[in-house]
Amino acid sequence: METATASDAPTPELFGVRGLVRTVRTPEFAGMAFHEVLAKSALNKVPASSHMPFSWTVNPFRGCSHACVYCFARNTHRYLDLDAGKDFDSQVIVKVNIADVLRAEVAKPRWGHELVALGTNTDPYQRAEGRYALMPGVISALAEHGTPMSILTKGTLLRRDLPLLEQAAHQVPVDISMSIAIFDDDLQQRVEPGTPTTTAARLATVRAAADRGFDVTAFLMPILPYLTDSTDHLDAALAGLKEAGASSVIYGALHLRPGAREWFLAWIDREYPHLGSAYRSMYSRSSYAPADYRAWLARRIKPLLRRHGLDARPDGDSPASRRFARGSAAQQTGVHRQATSAPAAVQGLEPQSTLF
Repeated sequence: METATASDAPTPELFGVRGLVRTVRTPEFAGMAFHEVLAKSALNKVPASSHMPFSWTVNPFRGCSHACVYCFARNTHRYLDLDAGKDFDSQVIVKVNIADVLRAEVAKPRWGHELVALGTNTDPYQRAEGRYALMPGVISALAEHGTPMSILTKGTLLRRDLPLLEQAAHQVPVDISMSIAIFDDDLQQRVEPGTPTTTAARLATVRAAADRGFDVTAFLMPILPYLTDSTDHLDAALAGLKEAGASSVIYGALHLRPGAREWFLAWIDREYPHLGSAYRSMYSRSSYAPADYRAWLARRIKPLLRRHGLDARPDGDSPASRRFARGSAAQQTGVHRQATSAPAAVQGLEPQSTLF
């Protein structure tokens, strides 16, 4: 039987944060704290200058127990006066009322029924979802109000909700993507220590979704220079994805944004000290791998994709795509902005980094 301890007083880590209900610690999640909050909003507006193919996101959690050393979202924890390293992995914000708030927002007459993306910041099927079961309410709220959704996850807990997602797909478009970056179980557990313990478990989840009729996209990213970019590793990865029933693949080299960069390089220094200087050289001027490396990677992987009969496209997050998106946003007229503005109920929401 689970024994949990809870405190109704704000913890030192989150002192002064509005909306905090309590902090929960339990032996089932040793070393972790769940800070339960009452969210004021659920929908996050993506900036017009973003290259992302969606305008809205929902994030039931902030922080992530998957503890991926490369996670780009790490820096968002600093907005909470928490650090981007261990705190991101162990101090998880849980929006316990997310489904009710979302339902109210998408029920508004002026809601535009635009695609809502889940899993763009932190994973909605991280281990905490097993405790809080927020996603069934989120899925139902979107489907019942005619709102298409996409889900990106590393979590095998997705299988729990496949029957519900299958029902939702009769009402609205539902896209499912599985992130499987590493096809070496030992390396995977060092890079992503809080994720399901074998790659096979995630491949089985791809198969389960495909068997229910979903066209599952696999995110083969980040590809780690010197660690997962060999022909053998990429070939094995694509063979496994094809066999599991993935319909397409998105691939891309490692990004190292502020917060993630420091944490990842510290990990490299501990685990692969001989690669430290190479990584620092590659990422000294940009969060992105150098253009020549990305071109080299594309030349290596494209013949393998053809061999395995997988549709694919490179990661759309690149310096060029970001410049294009910023330019397109700058050309929008005031009339266009007014015509496509968010309904009054959801105006004023901040980008994906918003907390409440």
